[in-house]
Amino acid sequence: MKEAKIKNIFIEGAISPDKIADSIAAHQHKTNIGAHDIFLGQVRADIIDDKTVTAIEFTAQQEMANKICSEIREEVFQKFELTCMHIYHSIGKVNAGELCLFVFVSGGHRNSVFEALPYLVDEIKAKLPIFGKEIFEDESHQWKVNQ
Repeated sequence: MKEAKIKNIFIEGAISPDKIADSIAAHQHKTNIGAHDIFLGQVRADIIDDKTVTAIEFTAQQEMANKICSEIREEVFQKFELTCMHIYHSIGKVNAGELCLFVFVSGGHRNSVFEALPYLVDEIKAKLPIFGKEIFEDESHQWKVNQ
């Protein structure tokens, strides 16, 4: 069996709308695809102890995260009937309102993509060693707990 190539999922800073549009457009020639589903994670301006989050600074154990993500990808491809899967996560500072996670799955039919996407996002959030430092308007910070 051919070993899967480990892909780098990290993008410096926020994920641009152009990156998302280009990813979607790149699939137009794949005529065996009948459905796509997309998850976009956005930094919220949460209010915690009367302070507003203005950004999250993401750090990660990147080599380990990419390896675990590759394992998750293989599991999801085996569990669900998918044709394509793309995962991108920000590293570095992402301001409130900007995108920090982009997960894009494609398959022949909508049921498989609708079932796969929430499973995939939950696995990413639960297993990848990615850490977010919430930065408040007064420049104080706290480490984010994934939910």
